[in-house]
Amino acid sequence: MTRCKSFLLTAGAAGLALLVPAAVVAQGVAVYRCPGPPVLYTDAISADEARARSCRTIEGAPVTVIQGVKPRPGPASGPSGGAASAGKPGDLKVDPAAQRQRDSDARRILESELKREDDKLAQLRREYNNGEPERRGDERNFQNYLDRVAAMKAGIARSESDIAAIKREITKLPS
Repeated sequence: MTRCKSFLLTAGAAGLALLVPAAVVAQGVAVYRCPGPPVLYTDAISADEARARSCRTIEGAPVTVIQGVKPRPGPASGPSGGAASAGKPGDLKVDPAAQRQRDSDARRILESELKREDDKLAQLRREYNNGEPERRGDERNFQNYLDRVAAMKAGIARSESDIAAIKREITKLPS
């Protein structure tokens, strides 16, 4: 049953794609292909504009027109998202009080992450013991011990880079 439906949908879409060029040709509208990144297919320019832009007319070639979808407004737009309209209807501006609250929340979250990473780094450094951590009972093979030491060193470096990144993010926030 699903195959049948998908075939019908595909056949319907193909039929629609074949009807669109016929409608364009029936209206007598010239469709142009304009070079450049990105290549532009349009019927919204005059013949003079097409010559000026080095566009060529497309005759007899099938043209498929796909309608774009308007983007829906995000959660920050509208009265529920804390944004207020300014100037033009398309311009959105965040309320200064709401932005200060967001910034303070972000600062609080980053500072708690920084404290957690500092504690983690201190614990890793205690265990690392300046490159000579305690050997465990399951490390009779010396290579296992060296692998654990290397993993500890990598963990310390990763934690230090995380701390530096969090500090950079904190400095980006307004005071």
